[in-house]
Amino acid sequence: MGRVFGTDGVRGLANRDLTAELAVDLAVAAAQVLGRREVGSGRPTAVVARDTRVSGEFLEAAVVAGLASAGVDVHRLGIVPTPGCAYLTDHLNADLGVMISASHNPMPDNGIKFLARGGRKLDDAVERQIEDRLGEPWRERPTGADVGRVGESRVGLAEYVRHLVASAPSRLDGLKVVLDCAHGAAYESGPAAFAELGAEVVTINASPDGTNINADCGSTHLGGLQAAVVEHGAAVGFAFDGDADRCLAVDASGQAVDGDQILAVLALALSEAGSLKDDTVVVTQMSNLGFVQAMERAGITCVQTAVGDRYVLEAMRAGGFSLGGEQSGHVIVADRATTGDGVLAAIQVAARMVQTGRSMADLAAVMTRLPQVLVNVPGVDKTRTDTDPAVHGAVAAASAALAGCGRILLRPSGTEPLVRVMVEAPTEDEAQKVADDLAHIVQAHLAL
Repeated sequence: MGRVFGTDGVRGLANRDLTAELAVDLAVAAAQVLGRREVGSGRPTAVVARDTRVSGEFLEAAVVAGLASAGVDVHRLGIVPTPGCAYLTDHLNADLGVMISASHNPMPDNGIKFLARGGRKLDDAVERQIEDRLGEPWRERPTGADVGRVGESRVGLAEYVRHLVASAPSRLDGLKVVLDCAHGAAYESGPAAFAELGAEVVTINASPDGTNINADCGSTHLGGLQAAVVEHGAAVGFAFDGDADRCLAVDASGQAVDGDQILAVLALALSEAGSLKDDTVVVTQMSNLGFVQAMERAGITCVQTAVGDRYVLEAMRAGGFSLGGEQSGHVIVADRATTGDGVLAAIQVAARMVQTGRSMADLAAVMTRLPQVLVNVPGVDKTRTDTDPAVHGAVAAASAALAGCGRILLRPSGTEPLVRVMVEAPTEDEAQKVADDLAHIVQAHLAL
């Protein structure tokens, strides 16, 4: 079987690409790879959670069936954010966790993410082991009392909310916030945690019906949150995606605050507290140059990785770093979570506002975002992106012309015959012109 895992688990159109049969097979294979125990040490255990998509119901049933048939005891968590599943995998000492979600994707999609013991995302090698065992004949299926048992977790959501509240550096009494829950997995835990911390909470898009997750709301559609923050006179607003592993913010005037700005706020807070390991933050190549410049001014080092929160996590673990994330809103606070957690990040930012008495706009102004333009060039041989002399020369010349005041990144797509041309420059017009010129060169020289 070909590659099944993508950059964040297995994802596709539910009941067409991601079927119940595939879900069962994945669960069985994952149980055999992640659920290994010494003889006599008891049955392995797993936790299973999902977001609010209607397809999550049958996929959850399939995953649970596969795990139990492989001799794994299963604790069903119900609707819990991805970071909640990760936390509870660790908190309940489970051998593996399974999150059924397609994150910020449209409702018809769904996905399956596996977590190893401790609530950690899998690396490529472990995913390949699972893929290699898909459809593998069983020599000895468990029977009788050896099959797994299935039950509902008695702690689940409440324990995750307790964890979120415990993560706050201070209470949020008197702070008025608007939370856009994207009709997704944080529709209960997000408002509950903020309310318990004393914030005055206005909640929007928190009525999931199985089909409205991410529908013109959440972190990919900030318009509703921007309007609500202004309408209610709130100090700040936070928008989560469908599985709440990312968040973006909106200041009191309705201006968007992206993941880079959130990271900058938290990096400075941790650095001031002496809690930013080696005064280093881990980000991806797509982080805005303005963020890098702001960190340089503050004496903070940026380690940059390939795009994807899993690569940020790998670099953080390798260096023991305490903070990392992406422009899209994945923010990882290592001493509080094993993965990106949108609600937890929002709480940290809100606490920073309370502790300093500063507005969201003032805190975010620590960095100035350079205009960034992204142009997709389809129908090209992406494998020659870094080796074609004409493309390489054009990029070098354009970079020299920007003279340190901008940045160029050519990134081959991981799934399509497509190259993404990203340009940052002092003005939007200049960034657009450079991006368009380079896109024409890429199209001409890398055409299939």
